[in-house]
Amino acid sequence: MNDQMFDLSGRTAIVTGGNRGLGLGFGLALARAGADVAIACRDMKKASSAVAEIEATGRRAVAVSCDVASEASVERAVAEAADALGGLHILVNNAGTSCRYLPQDVPEAEWDRVMDINIKGAFLMSKHVHPHMKAAGFGKVINISSMYAIFGGAVDSAYASSKGGLVQFTRVCAIAWGPDNIQVNAILPGWFVTELTESYLSQFPEREAKINARTPAGRWGRPDDLAGAAVFLASRASDFVTGASIAVDGGFSISD
Repeated sequence: MNDQMFDLSGRTAIVTGGNRGLGLGFGLALARAGADVAIACRDMKKASSAVAEIEATGRRAVAVSCDVASEASVERAVAEAADALGGLHILVNNAGTSCRYLPQDVPEAEWDRVMDINIKGAFLMSKHVHPHMKAAGFGKVINISSMYAIFGGAVDSAYASSKGGLVQFTRVCAIAWGPDNIQVNAILPGWFVTELTESYLSQFPEREAKINARTPAGRWGRPDDLAGAAVFLASRASDFVTGASIAVDGGFSISD
């Protein structure tokens, strides 16, 4: 094995929710490995700084406006990204959201919102990127699920259900698109420091110590901790890996 197996030069990627947090981390990781990157997001103001960060790696970067829950918006964004970059070879379905209610208390609108973004969004993006990958003769889809695809959570019914569904969607696409030389895999991040989790910790500060105690690595993850898994799943090194779900959680999911 050599470094060329992880070289993404000449390849193009689109990352949903890539204007901040883990999504920006994925975009930067792919760019540092040689890929040109399109950021698909709703907040185009934040996208401009994300594009600048990615361009600072020496790779091309563009931002496209995209509501992943709308097929018309997804179709338009994918077409714009493919035109700007000259095709699409890598898709990172990172856009996600959550809500916190006991199952009996989840408002229907909140359930639908979480499902629309977390699972429908991945479906729509994959559907519309697939023709570009098939035309290229290869492709990599990386679905960002969660450790809540493994665990339940009393107040995470919509989120956990959507992330569990995303793992199954990963398997389905891996089977369906194997003949097209498209590998489809999932990453299951554990507890990472992001804007979303920082707001969570401000409400439940005692949880940080409990999570650190259970995590063998003894700390929360940083966006850079996901870079290796992302580049591996986007590169030639994973050409015989498909339908897999890889936990990147410092050991949280194997601890008691």
